[in-house]
Amino acid sequence: MPSSCLKRSRPYYLGAELIEAPRFFGGTMKLASKALALTLIAASGCTSSGVLAQTQTTDQKTRQRQVTTSDQDKKTPKSAPAVPGADRLEPDETSRPPADVPDETQANRQEQMSEAAAVEPYYNNFFSTYRLGPEDVISVNVFGQDRYSRSGIVIPPSGRVSLALIPGGIFVNGKTVDQVANIIAKKYEEYIIDPQVSVSLDKAASYRYSVIGDVAQPGIKLMQHRMTVTEALAEAGGVLATGSKSGVVVLRRQNNGMLAQIPVNVSKIYKGQLADSTYLVPGDQVIVPGNKLKTLYKIMSFTPILTFARIFTGGVGF
Repeated sequence: MPSSCLKRSRPYYLGAELIEAPRFFGGTMKLASKALALTLIAASGCTSSGVLAQTQTTDQKTRQRQVTTSDQDKKTPKSAPAVPGADRLEPDETSRPPADVPDETQANRQEQMSEAAAVEPYYNNFFSTYRLGPEDVISVNVFGQDRYSRSGIVIPPSGRVSLALIPGGIFVNGKTVDQVANIIAKKYEEYIIDPQVSVSLDKAASYRYSVIGDVAQPGIKLMQHRMTVTEALAEAGGVLATGSKSGVVVLRRQNNGMLAQIPVNVSKIYKGQLADSTYLVPGDQVIVPGNKLKTLYKIMSFTPILTFARIFTGGVGF
């Protein structure tokens, strides 16, 4: 083939246009490059989508495993961690009753504690439920009004006390301090806007009880506070050596007028075997009888008389 044929490009007809061979192949290569680039881009996009989808699937599986594990943890009870022997709390042996204490004694102690707990509110409310009477001492306080306040009021036998701006005074016998405060507040409403009145019991002198028998100082006593039988005996100077601490009796008048006997074993109370839970009420009588020693003293007091009678009669009949 002549060299002139190689140097010159032969024209080709493509459609209605005449295109030379180098230009035709050059355009074809450019189109192929663009197509390849588009193919690579599409392939990379598919790969990215696949990787993303695989990642999402993996995340979902991980979440499902976590949820399943948490549900199992909730359903499965957790065991408490082991506590070393040195840190482990053992039962307090001091709170348990001794083994040699009978069950009956323990039951009696629990019953006594329950009775004492039931009486305690009544003991604490002694002054609020106290009924005023002659010789009691009260104080009246009107908040913010010193001219109407008064302290150290001794209730006379008539039971009527005089206060400022209250003609004729007010009758207080048989009433509690709260009832008296309400009466005074209503009286002062004519002079004071919303009066705040309080009445306090400074000294209780109208409640009395008596202690008789083998005590150091028998007689009628004033009950200035709520007291037990042992406190009443202490106020009377204590039980004498000739008195029976186990035979103490409280006489109490009932609503029907009958007297009730309440035995109190003071000897067991002093030994700690019985709770001191018997409280006095106004009008009670505490009786301390004599013991065997007193009976012996009585017998010994008659001995000189018997001896004189034996000598005088020559021993006949004795």
